Amino acid sequence: MSPVTGSSSSPVAEGTPRDHGLGPRAAAVLVFGSSAAVLVVEIVALRLLAPYLGLTLETSTVVIGIALTAIALGSWLGGRLADQVNPRRLIGPSLGVSGAVVALTPAVLRSTAEWAPATLLLIASLTILVPGALLSAVTPIVTKLRLTSLAETGTVVGRLSGVGTVGAIFGTVLTGFVLVSRLPVSGILIGLGTLLVVGSALVEWRSRGWSGTPALTLVVVAGGLATTVAPGGCDTETKYHCARVVEDPDRGSGRTLVLDGLRHSYVDIDDPTFLKFEYVRAIASVVDAAFPDGEPLAAYHLGGGGLTLPRYLAATRPGTRSLVSEIDDGVVRINRDRLGLRPAAGVDVRAEDGRLGLRRLDAGSRDLVVGDAFGGVSVPWHLTTVEAITDIRRVLNGDGLYVANLIDHGDMAFARAEVATLHETFEHVALLGEGADIGLDPTATPKGGNVVVLASDRTVDLDATQEALDARQTGWKIATGDDLTSWTGDAHVLTDDYAPVDQLLQPYSPQSGR
Repeated sequence: MSPVTGSSSSPVAEGTPRDHGLGPRAAAVLVFGSSAAVLVVEIVALRLLAPYLGLTLETSTVVIGIALTAIALGSWLGGRLADQVNPRRLIGPSLGVSGAVVALTPAVLRSTAEWAPATLLLIASLTILVPGALLSAVTPIVTKLRLTSLAETGTVVGRLSGVGTVGAIFGTVLTGFVLVSRLPVSGILIGLGTLLVVGSALVEWRSRGWSGTPALTLVVVAGGLATTVAPGGCDTETKYHCARVVEDPDRGSGRTLVLDGLRHSYVDIDDPTFLKFEYVRAIASVVDAAFPDGEPLAAYHLGGGGLTLPRYLAATRPGTRSLVSEIDDGVVRINRDRLGLRPAAGVDVRAEDGRLGLRRLDAGSRDLVVGDAFGGVSVPWHLTTVEAITDIRRVLNGDGLYVANLIDHGDMAFARAEVATLHETFEHVALLGEGADIGLDPTATPKGGNVVVLASDRTVDLDATQEALDARQTGWKIATGDDLTSWTGDAHVLTDDYAPVDQLLQPYSPQSGR
């Protein structure tokens, strides 16, 4: 068998060194950097697409699948081309072109989502596939340059493969723990594109080969400029969301918190008793009917958003102490900086995951638990299960009440499953919503959207609740007893072992908001 060489026309005797034109350190840097860049692009792509496709398991699966396809395609084509073309001529173009595409990605995706949404998935696939494949091609190309003979093939391939894996880990950790929390998504991609073009220029300078740096530099600059005027920008990019605060033109003190294109909360910073969203009025109606007027409560809130309900409780029930678990500390800062949250408001907000926050609460310590946590349009699955509901029941006192906001459409498969799950833990369960959505008006077509579920181990005055709903002009009804059992049907009970929340949710248009 002939020894493996960098050129088929100039064989090298086994064990004899040759001039690679690429030292071991340079090879390691190229493989490490290109592998890291692939993972940066993959993670940031998820954040770019969330406002338009939703932050769901399906979206994550699609992006990961495209990224893996890019890695496989790039590795295969890179190795094949390295056997047919001088590998030194391939590295510069691979880095440079991928850098240009990465820098253009924010402007291209946001413009596509605004002006040609039907093609968004195709364009998004290309913006991940093209740079991912080009960057993944670097490893087999560099490997070809570093090989001298069969005697060292395993060492070279193993070393560079390990370096590439470490680079991918570094890119993942750097993006998730550092970049996203400190830089806007567009800044991350434009910065990465710039680094890749600079890397391409250095490789070109050393090899005196392909020289496309000036043109690619212009593309990167164009990408940066286009990002400043492309639609879909944010006031603030938090760890989890593209966030905006929109002033209400009809109410001077009204503010809407928009996360990833969805209206999550409406806050009147001067009048916390003003409740605009229908589902918030429904939850307030439940609480007002279940507890004596003005009685202070010990409340816990899974999810914060604009903190509309904690503010309402503080205003209508002086002395109420509301503890809020809000996973996004960026949203907490927005509440303080833009939505008028004051330290003395009786609201304690902790930047933490709600399931973990529940564990820290003492048994029987709460009169009220409110569930209003969302990732996109779905409740995080680990807050929907029997195990999570059992923990909620643990922290409620004997007269305590759990009230949760849900969103579903179509045949309401997720809402039905959540009602079935609540029945496993609580003695009394009721569902509030439009009559058609909760099975009380079979002649009407369900519209879908928000419904509110309440659960307790004591009876709640549903007549008083209905009166409160009517007084607030919600138009909502209450399903309970046999009506609710019939509506729930044979819905599956959600558990930590099996909770396909994203799959149960029915298709819906993100533009409709909450």
